[in-house]
Amino acid sequence: MSYFNTLLFGLYPYLAGTVFLVGSLMRFDHGQYTWKAGSSQMLTTRNMRVASNLFHVGIITIFFGHLVGLLTPHWVYAPFMSAGTKQVIAIVVGGIAGVMCLVGGAMLAYRRLTNARVKASSSLMDTLIIVLLVVQVSLGLLTIIPALGHLDGGVMIQLAGWAQGIVFFQGGAAEHLIGVGLIYKLHILLGLTIILLFPFTRLVHVWSVPFGYVTRRYQIVRRRA
Repeated sequence: MSYFNTLLFGLYPYLAGTVFLVGSLMRFDHGQYTWKAGSSQMLTTRNMRVASNLFHVGIITIFFGHLVGLLTPHWVYAPFMSAGTKQVIAIVVGGIAGVMCLVGGAMLAYRRLTNARVKASSSLMDTLIIVLLVVQVSLGLLTIIPALGHLDGGVMIQLAGWAQGIVFFQGGAAEHLIGVGLIYKLHILLGLTIILLFPFTRLVHVWSVPFGYVTRRYQIVRRRA
């Protein structure tokens, strides 16, 4: 069990991270015509705005919540917030964002699987990645159930210790997950798998966040005389 724990949570994260970075760079260099979100809104707009907004607001909130929550050392917030309080905040905010992401993602997945025009224009990876994201956010919501049974923040500190160990190349990171519940481990493994598949899907458009749009000069549009 120790061997598999190290393999899955000590080595697999670096494999997924390497494929994520190198694969993204190679795709940008060799396949820029495929570097796009590939929106299907022009095919049908039914429920698209609601589903897309729910999904994107939810998943962006979840992403930054995980980023800050897992990678912030305990000593940074310990003077003004206990681990238990941080966990309750994570449950509330993550729960709301998770439900938004789940509802929006499920609507998008249903649309992609049942709408003939959207389905015909979708690749296998388009369908696979939205289904995986829906399953992933479902697992994340399911972790709330055991989390409510231990509001002292102990498990959250273990998960943060693992994440910080991986990101900052600290030895023995996988040992932090010994004794952690199965639902947490499944959530982590599927998340790593999504990172592994990232360069081969439309998720690459995340790299092209249009920050320049905020600061660019206004465009003047005149009506034709």
